[in-house]
Amino acid sequence: MFSGLSAFPLTPLNEKGIDEAVFVRLIERLNAAGVDSVCALGSTGSYAYLTRHERLRVAQLAVQHAGDVPVIAGIGALRTRDVLELAQDAQKAGAGGVLLAPVSYQKLSDDEVFGLFDAVTRSLSVPLCVYDNPATTHFEFSDELHGRIAQLPNVASIKIPGVPADPEAARARVDLLRALIPRHVTIGVSGDAFAATGLNAGCEAWYSVIAGLFPQIALAITRNAQAGNAREATGLSGRLAPLWALFLQYGSLRVIATAAELRGLVATPCLPLPVKSLQGEVRQRLAAILDELELA
Repeated sequence: MFSGLSAFPLTPLNEKGIDEAVFVRLIERLNAAGVDSVCALGSTGSYAYLTRHERLRVAQLAVQHAGDVPVIAGIGALRTRDVLELAQDAQKAGAGGVLLAPVSYQKLSDDEVFGLFDAVTRSLSVPLCVYDNPATTHFEFSDELHGRIAQLPNVASIKIPGVPADPEAARARVDLLRALIPRHVTIGVSGDAFAATGLNAGCEAWYSVIAGLFPQIALAITRNAQAGNAREATGLSGRLAPLWALFLQYGSLRVIATAAELRGLVATPCLPLPVKSLQGEVRQRLAAILDELELA
């Protein structure tokens, strides 16, 4: 579950609620593609904007329609109390694992974050992935903190926010973290532009935004990296450079949501206000990029 390609789908919604039928189709699309896991309620799934009931429903739908593909459910929330409730909901829904980011309004200390993971992991009956995403949480994990958390029960993976672009520096980065965590805890790369480099450098998993919508190209990158075809994996990722540039400039959620709208896979709008998909010239530019890359 915490190796290979983990696809992070959108949760299509508007101010009236979640578009359940469209979400189911996105999950079935990932099942048919053969991804290694589905992570519902990640940042791409807009988890922070949903009520507890909505999150439970999304987890239930993902499990019901993912077939044999294991489902990971995001459980991040502002209070430890709420995270514990969400963890119970995810387990009751049948999720095979959970994903936890240290979400907070107040800046957290290392001890506070460790306390969060300590409380949550001791209440779980399923494995947990540590979600290191400073772009959204504004908390930066040290390698030492990762090492402490990785010793807790039920911790199975660490999702790091990218690696250096230089292959040797990327391998050194992964090796440094690997030396501090147990062998059974996998290291997964996120930040799609860094995925090929991270996989080639020894990351066992790719936690992927693009795979949630266009799983075939993400699978091609992943399988080549797993087979030791580093040059092919890097080349496939390089073709997507125009898309990665938009991710960096506008945020991967807005870009992938706009791509889903352009390809008719979701209704418009599909994001929780005040967040909006791309409009105007940049929307037209994205449409041209999707056509050029033949992403459908």
